[in-house]
Amino acid sequence: MEGRTSCKSDYFDSGKCITDECDEVLKCCSVGVSLITLVKYTIFCGSANNKDYYYVNLVDGYNVALGVKEVGGSSDCQHASCITVIDFYADYPVELRVMDRGFVVAWKSTCTTFNRPEFCCIGYHATPYTCSPAEYSKMFRNACPTAYSYAYDDASRIRTCSVLNGVF
Repeated sequence: MEGRTSCKSDYFDSGKCITDECDEVLKCCSVGVSLITLVKYTIFCGSANNKDYYYVNLVDGYNVALGVKEVGGSSDCQHASCITVIDFYADYPVELRVMDRGFVVAWKSTCTTFNRPEFCCIGYHATPYTCSPAEYSKMFRNACPTAYSYAYDDASRIRTCSVLNGVF
């Protein structure tokens, strides 16, 4: 699930969002730079432990508050979210802001902003041992403690839910 904002379509029904690119109206895909809040999930499909996995991802950016909790599972289902209202003007550095007509509409990731291996977790920094959260990532982690804030964030941010007989 992806939250896109500041979308417009033209006469030919091609769309473009400030926070992600689209090839058709409401049929967006990440063909360029993605600046969106994501919910990622893996639904039980015969796994040995009968669990669904899901989490809120701020690794590529933040633009809308999102939260998810499965229903119909057992009592171990947990809420994953970034529903904190983040002040687009006061809380975070200017260099991460995404502007549209004078308004901040999203936050870029440190990877997108600075394009350096240590922020993108690539090259030498492509392991959990060599890639640490940037100060910027820590700000998002503080605002949304149950969401992923960088590529190798704490695995405790992944939520699980046991399904009941494989049916929701």
